[in-house]
Amino acid sequence: MSTEPFRLDGRTAIVTGGGSGIGQAIALRMAGAGASVVCADIVPELAEETVEAIRRAGGTARPAIVDVSKRDQVEELVASVGELDVMCNNAGIINHFHVVDVTEAELDRIFAVNLKGVLFGCQAAARSMVPRGRGSIINMSSGAVDTPAPTILCYAMAKAAVSQLTKTLAVEMAPHGVRVNAIAPGPVDTRIVNYNYTDAEGKVDEERHRQYLDRMRKMVPMGIMGEPDDMAYAALYLASDAARFMTGQTLHPNGGIAMPW
Repeated sequence: MSTEPFRLDGRTAIVTGGGSGIGQAIALRMAGAGASVVCADIVPELAEETVEAIRRAGGTARPAIVDVSKRDQVEELVASVGELDVMCNNAGIINHFHVVDVTEAELDRIFAVNLKGVLFGCQAAARSMVPRGRGSIINMSSGAVDTPAPTILCYAMAKAAVSQLTKTLAVEMAPHGVRVNAIAPGPVDTRIVNYNYTDAEGKVDEERHRQYLDRMRKMVPMGIMGEPDDMAYAALYLASDAARFMTGQTLHPNGGIAMPW
């Protein structure tokens, strides 16, 4: 059976937040499928690390430094690519406040990256893709949209908005040959969740880490934690011609922890 529909040979992909975690895994897998990857991150060293890993594996990549909350930086990033085939809006941050304690400043900070950053990426990518009549935009939503949890209100609100943005843009872009989809990861042990088991200086408490992983596994029907590659393969599918009939959808690689209608 041929895997050719999953190949990305000759295509260019941008992955924001590509310096670590899920973004890094996505960049590696897309490069492994033949894409030329622009690994965009706000931290130069992290972007370089991903690029070096891709090059060591024989792939093609270059780093780009971008703050996705700045529209001009996102537009410059997309313009620098030329012919863009895949835009993965993955960059995100999180904060932790109970609903009654959320400040306007913290709400604005999360929305600037997790919602406005995705919107800016979608806009710039769509403008680049429409004239060529093809392309795939992939947005990172979250399982937090389906499973409420205390203290992550701002994050969950932004991700819910991303899901709706994905659907609306998919309808608008469909006549132009551009597909727009999202991924809503379940529990994955990456840097964005390490607040569960690190101290004030960021040092990992191994016992708390073990307890966190055990707690998450018990919540997941499959009894396992997700890994960044689980999300990366979903992104590779959405980027490829194997998903030619897929748009306006949110994939839920989550081990069954939530089963939305």
